[in-house]
Amino acid sequence: MDWRSVNFDWNRARAFLVTAEEGSLSAAARALGMTQPTLGRQVAALEEELGVILFDRAGRGLILTDSGARLVEHVRAMGEAAFAVSLAATGQATDLSGPVAITTTEIYASWLLPSVLKRLAGVAPGIRVEIVASNDIRDLKRREADIAIRNTRPEQPDLIAKRLAEDEAGFFASLSYLEQSRPLQEPDDLVHARMIGFDENAAFIAALNERGVPVTEDNFVLRSSSHLVHFELARKGLGVGICPVAFGNSDPSLHRVLPELSFRYPVWLVAHRELKKSPRVRLVWDMLADMLPAQLRAGKG
Repeated sequence: MDWRSVNFDWNRARAFLVTAEEGSLSAAARALGMTQPTLGRQVAALEEELGVILFDRAGRGLILTDSGARLVEHVRAMGEAAFAVSLAATGQATDLSGPVAITTTEIYASWLLPSVLKRLAGVAPGIRVEIVASNDIRDLKRREADIAIRNTRPEQPDLIAKRLAEDEAGFFASLSYLEQSRPLQEPDDLVHARMIGFDENAAFIAALNERGVPVTEDNFVLRSSSHLVHFELARKGLGVGICPVAFGNSDPSLHRVLPELSFRYPVWLVAHRELKKSPRVRLVWDMLADMLPAQLRAGKG
């Protein structure tokens, strides 16, 4: 390797990576514990060193340029390597083996977890992860899982929780469905739509009624206890479904309808207080806390 050709500063590369993951200089500065002007100077200095523009402004946020998008994966790999070096230097890497069970919804399990687990495998390959993909709340006190990703804050005093972000659910339908259905221009138009619901639909209907949408059970021509089945039914043009906005926006076969009608809810990371003393559980917790907020924000345009 020609080391003389490596002519950029890792601290500047880290500033670029965190800014890309957080979506703005202010959020990245908070994540790194530095001032926004200092972070901005580091990113600008990296752009000057490399001779490329890494970000374009989009309102109050930043989006990667084509050059930035090509570079960010390489810098992310550098960050994972730096994390592994830090673990090895402190003697933690040898202790990071054994099982860790994570429970979350089907949507989050299939959408959010794979990228986290890919990074985890590169840092601590000895950790064996069990994914409990369920829309039911699992009991951490009875060790049904070690870590949970939930949309409600736990009330038990022996559980610890960290609020990661606020997610948003919206309505989506396929182009084929929209072409043959009545126009969906106002929330009231849902009373004429083929709605896809859940097995326990009463709370969903009540929430829509509270928002002024007079739907009833008769509007829900399809129902499923599986959120992934619900999503797939919408993809196949069978009706209007609801899912996390960033998740729905990531699928080009779906189109968001009635964007003014959405539901916001928190996302909590939860574990038993004693389990966080385990090095492997602590590592998985830290990775989830680090990566999930950016994933939940991505694609919410």
